[in-house]
Amino acid sequence: MPQEKASESEKIELEHQAAKLFMRWYENDTGRHIRHIWHNKPRKPDISCELEGGHLNIEVAHLYGSEQEAMIILGRVLSELTHEALHDLEQVSDPHSRLLNALNKILLNKSQKSYHSNRVWLVIRNAHPAWDKDEIQALQHCIKVPPIHPFEEIWMVADMTGKSGIVQLYP
Repeated sequence: MPQEKASESEKIELEHQAAKLFMRWYENDTGRHIRHIWHNKPRKPDISCELEGGHLNIEVAHLYGSEQEAMIILGRVLSELTHEALHDLEQVSDPHSRLLNALNKILLNKSQKSYHSNRVWLVIRNAHPAWDKDEIQALQHCIKVPPIHPFEEIWMVADMTGKSGIVQLYP
């Protein structure tokens, strides 16, 4: 049980970090005021905030590429099996293909969700060091946003620390 609580706390912290990075860049890029975040309970989007005085909900996802890569990025202790899986990944495909496939899978999975909210944005934080804003923009024509989804807008924080900015994927 303590491991579950630690895992949930880490997930919430990562979601808050992603939302804060997104909000900082969104405000910088658009000049629109976005403030005050709080975490929601299940069946709502992860985060709520205020956009120019109105209520906005944000669903947060993280793009790692693969479960094994996520373990490295999050600083987990890797088993021999995980090391072998990472080695196999490096032999099979380049990071851009893996990341593009993982991103498209996130978009497909999130498109099938429903929320008790009228206004929801999806923010995906890219956690993989092989991608940044330039790579995302260069491959934007390959990103598959499903035609039906619950999101008013879809954005990416282009890197884990938010140094390279944000990219709007939809509309």
